[in-house]
Amino acid sequence: MEMQDVRNKLKRGNQLLFSRDSPCLQELILLISRQKHRTLVKWALDGARGPVKRLKARYPGENRPETAVALCWDWARGRVKMPEAKKALLRVHAMAKELTDPVDIALCHAVGQACAAIHVETHAVGLPFYELTAIVRERGIENCRQAVEEAIAAYTGSLEALAETIDSPPQEWAAFLRDDSRPNKERLLLEKRTKG
Repeated sequence: MEMQDVRNKLKRGNQLLFSRDSPCLQELILLISRQKHRTLVKWALDGARGPVKRLKARYPGENRPETAVALCWDWARGRVKMPEAKKALLRVHAMAKELTDPVDIALCHAVGQACAAIHVETHAVGLPFYELTAIVRERGIENCRQAVEEAIAAYTGSLEALAETIDSPPQEWAAFLRDDSRPNKERLLLEKRTKG
């Protein structure tokens, strides 16, 4: 697996070590670009459970990450409006600014990005960008390759499985997530990037 770009970003002192240009994420990004919006919402919010659990273990009295995920699930189901859920997800990003540990900062942003996938598909990829960044920061660039590969395989596997089962059995979704006529914004972005 190619990780020279990650190594370069780490040397430059970048906060975020993965991007849409990361060679190791191209297959996942292509898969994301082919999904229904609700598939990506479920994938991202389900994927946020790991970072939420890790943050809860480190900060037992802190409830912003789990509150954001719960409110964003309610938004995805049409039970609350965007402003209420958006405030909660922004509080997770604000939590990141209060922390000093780069692993925990990345995990907060992973949760925030996963929650924001409801607003637009292009945020879904933020979950792996930040969670993989946390893995690299925690294990070090020399010792992270296997964990990064396993995480990417898990992202891909869970998304493929969800794509096949997202509508069976039928679930409660907000009207805008049931509308399959809208184009996947990640696909549009990918098309624009490959043409330019």
